[in-house]
Amino acid sequence: MLNPLKISEMLSQANQMQEEVQQKLAQTVVEGTSGGGAVTATMNGKKQLLKIRIESAAVIGLSGDKPDVEMLEDLVVAAVNEAGRKADEAMQSSVKGMLADSSCRDLSKVF
Repeated sequence: MLNPLKISEMLSQANQMQEEVQQKLAQTVVEGTSGGGAVTATMNGKKQLLKIRIESAAVIGLSGDKPDVEMLEDLVVAAVNEAGRKADEAMQSSVKGMLADSSCRDLSKVF
């Protein structure tokens, strides 16, 4: 049977760990690219889009009789999705690292 004081201590530790993970994710920056680097999306670990960079070569194709706007849109979507995947990986890595930390071993049994 679990000691109620131990449960309270474990919940407090879990809350502290969650705050640490959130701070770490806010500071983590990842990039996703597409089109051989024509479009780069920069995102933090909380999946907030921080910046989109579009190389001028990708914009040149937008001039003329039939600008290929759809291709540029696809490149932006692909870059943002790649950055999102990298943000997910960063989040998983942070959580695994904290659970492996010796101070959180008791919590790893709970989760």
